[in-house]
Amino acid sequence: MKKLLNAFVLLATLAAAVSAHAVNIKRETLVERLDTCEAILQDLQSSTKTAIPAEVLRRAQGIVIINQVQAGLFLGIKDGYAVALVRRPNGKWSIPVFLRAGEASFGLQAGVKAVNTVLVLLDDSTARLLLKSRFNFGAEAKAQAGVRGGEREAVTKQLVEGAQVLAYSLQEGYYLGAAIKTGFMQPNDEANRVFYNTNNRLPELLFSDWTTPPAETRFIMDYVARLTSR
Repeated sequence: MKKLLNAFVLLATLAAAVSAHAVNIKRETLVERLDTCEAILQDLQSSTKTAIPAEVLRRAQGIVIINQVQAGLFLGIKDGYAVALVRRPNGKWSIPVFLRAGEASFGLQAGVKAVNTVLVLLDDSTARLLLKSRFNFGAEAKAQAGVRGGEREAVTKQLVEGAQVLAYSLQEGYYLGAAIKTGFMQPNDEANRVFYNTNNRLPELLFSDWTTPPAETRFIMDYVARLTSR
């Protein structure tokens, strides 16, 4: 019991440190996060063994790229960040916005590992879950692991079955299961304020042209537009 309590205190301290750091986040750090998410998506698409199929990407109404570190000793904590873009009603993609991403869990576990995931949101109502103060795609939408490039029959079957969220991992051959747990996510308003130098929140950032995209956002916006072109 004492070991469990110590583990809980250690992980709670880690979470508090992450939270405190987020309050004082610098723009350079956010540029690094954006670059990391760009690299995750590029790496995922670099091989047919891990790539999101073109049929899925053409239907995408939103893309969420998640970079997390999972650590635990009996009590686990998964903490990190995400970048999200949505397809607007006019067909154009939004600027990328920053999210917090985390999850806590009990169970026999130990160690630290990186968890990189890309979620493809297949309808507008699911994409608009991003506007909530806290959300979990695995709980609030029909989410399942996405099949890989080259598995055309499986892709067609999956789309027909009506999944709203498809999850892809960088780990080759790694699937999150028929039903997935995406963990909670929430808008990182402070990060978006610092990066875009505006008090606009996610509804304005994602669904209006009020914010001019900085130069650092151009690559990921152009890359997503190319991947998802119809």
